Amino acid sequence: MHMAEQKHLSNPALRGRLLVDEPMRKHLTWRTGGAADHAYVPADLDDAAQFLRSLSATEPIYFIGLGSNVLVRDGGIRGTVMLMHSSHAAMHMDGALVYAEARAASPKVARYAATHGYVGAEFLAGIPGTVGGALAMNAGCYGSETWDAVERVLMLRRSGELRERRPGDFDIGYRHAALRDGELGVDEWFAAAWFGFERGDGAVALGRIRELLQQRVSAQPLTLPNAGSVFRNPPGDHAARLIEACGLKGYAIGGARVSEKHANFIVNAHGRGSAADIENLIEHVRHTVLAKHGVELMTEVRIIGEAAA
Repeated sequence: MHMAEQKHLSNPALRGRLLVDEPMRKHLTWRTGGAADHAYVPADLDDAAQFLRSLSATEPIYFIGLGSNVLVRDGGIRGTVMLMHSSHAAMHMDGALVYAEARAASPKVARYAATHGYVGAEFLAGIPGTVGGALAMNAGCYGSETWDAVERVLMLRRSGELRERRPGDFDIGYRHAALRDGELGVDEWFAAAWFGFERGDGAVALGRIRELLQQRVSAQPLTLPNAGSVFRNPPGDHAARLIEACGLKGYAIGGARVSEKHANFIVNAHGRGSAADIENLIEHVRHTVLAKHGVELMTEVRIIGEAAA
C-alpha cells in the first residue's frame, strides 16, 4: 500500500477521495498524459486543507482544475495532484461582490453574475477552465482579463491554512500572476475569489454570454480534444496569424495536429495523440515561427510531469 494511501486511510477526518496511479488523461481536455502517483478529490475547501496537512513537507503537489490548460507528459507525475473542480463549488453574493470557489467553472461565474443583475463578467463564459486556473494565469478573452475584476482572494497554503490576500500581493500581467512574497503553486494556491462587477441589465449580459459562446463555437475546434490557445499572443500580433503564415495549419506529428480552424490550437486528432506528440508539435511550431518571423512564441499551456521511460 502506498504511504499516502496509508495516511489517508488512517485519517478519519478526511472526507474526499484518494486515487492511486490515476490516469491524468481522464482529467485533461487534451485527453492524453501519464498517471499521477496519487490524486485527491477534496469534499470541500476545509477537506482540501486537511488533506494538505496530512502530506509530508517534501511531497510534490500539483493543483489541476478542468485540465484545460495543462499537458502531463506520458511518464506521469511523481507526487500528488489535487483535482480542484466541482460542479457543487460554492458561489454566493457577499454584499455587492460575487464570491466563487476556485473549484467553480468560470462560465458558471459569468452566468451567476448576470442572473444577479451584474455586468462585466460575460468574458468568463469564454474561459474553459476553473476560477483557480483563471486566477493563476490571469486568463482573458474578448478584451477583458480575470484580475480586472478581483477584489480579494482566498489562498490555501501548504500548511493547510486559509488566508485572504489582496491584488497588491501579486504581480499581475498578461497571462501571468505571481506572488510577491511566496511561490504560487508551491507555497500557496487559489481557494476562492471575490469579484466586483458593475450593476446592470442581467438580461443583456446573458444575451452577450450567448453571443460570445456562439463566437467560440464558430472560431475554435471544440469538437476535438484541445487545451485552448497554446501560445500567448506576442506584443502587437497574434500567435495564430504567425503560425498560419508559416503554413502550419493542419501540420501533424503523430496524433497531434495544428487545427485547420484556429492555428493557435493543437488538437488531439481521434484522441490517439500522446503527450510527446503534442509537446514535439509545440516545439516544432515555436522553432518554425522563430526561424521565419524572428518571434519567439511563449506557451500559455503548462507542461508538467516526466517523459515516458
